[in-house]
Amino acid sequence: MGTDFEIVCEIEPPTRPDIRHVRHQIGVLAPVAHAFLIPDNHLGRASVSSIAVAHEVTAMGGRGIACLNSRDRNLLGFQRDMLTAAAYGVDEFLFVHGDKPTAGERAGELTVRTMIAEARAMGERPGFTRPRIGVAAGLRRVPAWKREADFVIAQMCFDVATLLRWRDLAALDRPVYAGVLVLASAGMARRLSQTIPDIDIPAALVERVEADPRSGVAAACEQVEALRDSGAFDGVHLVTVSRYREVALTLRRPGSRPGADGPAPHSPG
Repeated sequence: MGTDFEIVCEIEPPTRPDIRHVRHQIGVLAPVAHAFLIPDNHLGRASVSSIAVAHEVTAMGGRGIACLNSRDRNLLGFQRDMLTAAAYGVDEFLFVHGDKPTAGERAGELTVRTMIAEARAMGERPGFTRPRIGVAAGLRRVPAWKREADFVIAQMCFDVATLLRWRDLAALDRPVYAGVLVLASAGMARRLSQTIPDIDIPAALVERVEADPRSGVAAACEQVEALRDSGAFDGVHLVTVSRYREVALTLRRPGSRPGADGPAPHSPG
């Protein structure tokens, strides 16, 4: 595990042909984020390509990680995306299955495992560089093929003790990032509980957020600091949703150590 604790902020990709909101998120979060993760057709809705947004992050002086899902792709479409990424200089990825679409069934013929194999094979071709590939993992046993990824992002969890127990049992020998989610509202908590049953949201936190929506930001930032202090993780995957301004301000306050030294340089692994 490295000595630098990284904050990887997820940004919301546009669902319209306008990237001004993306640029605003990057600008606001840049002082506290070491990297930006861009979802791919988040929540099953069509959005601007994560590769294009990752390129935009780079153009603004940041480090972009493009998420690609297997749900929406066949082999040729995936090869096109990797070729586009190479042309744009995007070399960090998170490969996932993909959220359940709002309508229709699975369109792709790929799996995360085959995407990893194909991306690595393409990385050996002339003109390509070896990509840095991450995978997502639930808080359970991590299969052998996921252990071969370059980094692992753990499932969102609101309990630090649970994350630490999983980290110890998983015994991964590569960078691992804990998933931290800002709970923006009690309604959001109810929706998450219905759509993602593996996420256990403490009732006390839901009550706090219902009484004061700012409590969700405070709880997430406290969790980031606790995980940093534990020394068990290499960083966090921080999902700020609509609260990115408040999160940036909270993490920049005196005494709030996560990200206090600013973004770390990118060293492809």
